[in-house]
Amino acid sequence: MDVLVLPAPAKLNLFLHVTGRRADGYHTLQTLFQFLDHGDVVTLARRGDGRIVRRGGPPGVAPDDDLAVRAARLLQARTGTAAGADITVDKRLPAGGGLGGGSSDAATVLVGLNRLWGTGLDEEALAALGLELGADVPVFVRGRAAWAEGVGEVLAPVAELDEPWYVVLVPPVTVSTAEVFAHPQLPRQCPPIKIRDFLAGRATNVLESIVRSRYPEVDAALRELGRLGPARMTGSGACVFAPFADEEAARAAWAALAPEWDGFVARGRNRSPLHEALDRGRADDFSWDVAKR
Repeated sequence: MDVLVLPAPAKLNLFLHVTGRRADGYHTLQTLFQFLDHGDVVTLARRGDGRIVRRGGPPGVAPDDDLAVRAARLLQARTGTAAGADITVDKRLPAGGGLGGGSSDAATVLVGLNRLWGTGLDEEALAALGLELGADVPVFVRGRAAWAEGVGEVLAPVAELDEPWYVVLVPPVTVSTAEVFAHPQLPRQCPPIKIRDFLAGRATNVLESIVRSRYPEVDAALRELGRLGPARMTGSGACVFAPFADEEAARAAWAALAPEWDGFVARGRNRSPLHEALDRGRADDFSWDVAKR
């Protein structure tokens, strides 16, 4: 096997609470991750010369700063493999949208190259490498919907979540996560909750009010989607989402949106499409079948 074509799925933060701040400045969180059957597409081609070569890439991002390239180099350095790779990322997820696109790309590279190169690392080792790249990378490496604490790296799989259909809106703005977490009005001492509190509706995204006040595009998206369902922001934004019981209801809501809104319809998944593709043994037979403007 010399080439893999793999999904790098989006994620949603179904809620997000900030529970404290560590001495090193990082905030501690509680959140619940669920995947979507929509995302980027990563193509990995094995090279025999040891080089890591990016083919294309996100506009304005140098190869040395690209999480996908950094993931490949990290796996190569830690395993000592002599193999290299060509990496092509077909970007379908927006930067700064709260959907985890860069983290998902990095995780797909780690998982995919571990298989393509035959480096043999287990899930724990790959997740540990992922954490060096970013707090959201391990959940994509592990590939299971998860309750997360710490800085997002303490993960407990959650199997009992519904898998609704979502309408996701992509406002025309990039939100600065650092700016949001530095805001003086950020709630930093949310009392810890349990999953039963989330299931009972006692959870929200505490970043939302700050982002709405600073980014009118996000506020407008939440108001537009909120006409049709219980809209919420994912992560630090800018994307917002609302769940619907089935595909028909989601697509009806999608059709009722004002035509200027960008976004998509996709189903929530408790098992990552990346791992489902690899488990099938045909990593290239997936498709992102979504309604998109």
